Amino acid sequence: MGFFSNLFKGPQVDQAKSDANAHRMRQLFNSVVEDGDRYRLIFGYTEDVSRFNYGFVHGSKTKIGNLLVGWNETEQTIVVVPTVPDLSGVGQPTWYRRDEILKAVRMKYPTDAFTIYPDRKGYIAINAYDWLEDESLYVYVSQEEELAAFTDFFVNRYAKK
Repeated sequence: MGFFSNLFKGPQVDQAKSDANAHRMRQLFNSVVEDGDRYRLIFGYTEDVSRFNYGFVHGSKTKIGNLLVGWNETEQTIVVVPTVPDLSGVGQPTWYRRDEILKAVRMKYPTDAFTIYPDRKGYIAINAYDWLEDESLYVYVSQEEELAAFTDFFVNRYAKK
């Protein structure tokens, strides 16, 4: 029974590697965000490479912008920091405060994304996941609990239509 039940669960998370990457994410986030420990963190990505692809700026050819996404429930603030899959560096943070955005919604199509419209000129779509295997494009980190908390924050406390 145990063999077959494990067979259908898919690959198991390497918790040590995930924890190490989560620790590195925190270090990088705190290095560019003042009082960074006040924010909870998830890893996400975006296709908005013109603004958020640190790797593209630094020689990577990927069309994905890797992001460290921090949020503070009390201040209703989201901070987005571009990074690269090997977590070797980060770019400058961008803040999204609820009172400074046009709207924020959770999109179901074409991808399940958290979309923030800070003004009438553009938007940022944050895609997030529990964990992914493709480490050439994404950071390997298990974040089921944090992602559930971010979803609740974004949908129930932050987003407005």
